[in-house]
Amino acid sequence: MRSERTHDNRAPAWLKVVVFAVLAFMQFPILMIAIYSFNIEDSAYTFPPPGYTLKWFGRILDRPDVMESIFLSLLTATLASVLAIGLGSLAALAVHRPRFRGHDALNIMFNLPIALPGIITGIALLSSLRLLKLEPGVLTIIIGHTTFCVVIVYNNVIARLRRLPASLVEASMDLGADGFTTFRRITLPGISTAVLAGGILAFALSFDEIIVTTFTAGAQRTLPLWLLNQLSKPREMPITNVVALIVIAVTTLPIIGAYRLTMGTHSTEGASK
Repeated sequence: MRSERTHDNRAPAWLKVVVFAVLAFMQFPILMIAIYSFNIEDSAYTFPPPGYTLKWFGRILDRPDVMESIFLSLLTATLASVLAIGLGSLAALAVHRPRFRGHDALNIMFNLPIALPGIITGIALLSSLRLLKLEPGVLTIIIGHTTFCVVIVYNNVIARLRRLPASLVEASMDLGADGFTTFRRITLPGISTAVLAGGILAFALSFDEIIVTTFTAGAQRTLPLWLLNQLSKPREMPITNVVALIVIAVTTLPIIGAYRLTMGTHSTEGASK
């Protein structure tokens, strides 16, 4: 006799309360930044704020130090992401298919720059740059950011390559297509969203990176370094909160975009079996 009882898959009420409590704990500091970026006072931190204004959003346009930091962060994040897309994609394509001695060790080594603490990566980069007689500046920031951005693109692309049906590549080769045609018609369309998502995530990671940047920036000030400097020498605190909101927006929107790009890609998993 078939039971008419149905299972309730909904989470219990107490678990929902815990989830919302954890979310509130995590998001409360960000909410405070958003609230105080509209504060009419330029130094006080009374709660609730005595009034709200939008003037600080326009004031940052009159601050050359802020605009220079925004431009430098956008420049370094863009160039580091472009380099990471090229290097990370090529590395994934080279490592994915052939099996050779040390294959797994090589895969682990590609992940070391992001697995190690940032301060270790920063010290290692600084030592290497000194050996190469390179002065810290924009170029060294880009080099430093590229080292860990490559990992993001590499992991995204190699994960997609593992899910790409091998039978499609084999069928293309059996039909007479050469290696380049097979790559252009089969492999590249299959990994394109993973490449783009990896590049977007790399941009977000580079834009708000601070530890490695501290060792490679020299006299340059990216936006995170500008924020760190403002904490010790506060000047018009609402502007600091507005800049923090900009960092949050520039790093959150790419993450949402990358998530949207990779949605639904699990359908190819195991298709080659």
